[in-house]
Amino acid sequence: MDKTALIVIDMINTYDHPDADLLLPSVAEVVPRVVSLLERARKSDAPVIYVNDNFGEWRSHHGELLEKALAGPHASLVEPLRPDSSSLFIVKARHSIFYETPLGYLLSQQGIDRLVLCGQVTEQCVLYSALDAHIRHLDVTIPRDAVAHIHRDLADAALCMMERNMSARVCSSDELWPR
Repeated sequence: MDKTALIVIDMINTYDHPDADLLLPSVAEVVPRVVSLLERARKSDAPVIYVNDNFGEWRSHHGELLEKALAGPHASLVEPLRPDSSSLFIVKARHSIFYETPLGYLLSQQGIDRLVLCGQVTEQCVLYSALDAHIRHLDVTIPRDAVAHIHRDLADAALCMMERNMSARVCSSDELWPR
């Protein structure tokens, strides 16, 4: 197969949660890198899939999540990452992008066997998603400069675990898709 998709994890966000103050500086650093990845992936015709927490809004859909985030105080972090008309969007309820979502089926139907995971939070959702991808025999790449963290030390440990224990490729976002 050898088809790669860019997965954007939890970046459509209001940042109205307990760890937001610790997370926001890191998000501000990674947004330009994620924007660049989105542009290059789209230019290369790689599928772009947003997988986003529903934040307990059980009656919401991706459009409502986006509208709420864009109406919030941190809209400047969301606006540049807005899904385009070709982007796919999956709503999740827990940490892993695979947990009780149709993502596995979608990847199979699209012939995708390599994932580039970007977004947030490195030491939580990105880590758990990488593990779930690994146990599904998917190749995983993590651009270290395109994942946001709450705690730098835990993020560094998570990146090390993904690389060593899950055979993930950890690299710079500049190494992915041609400019």
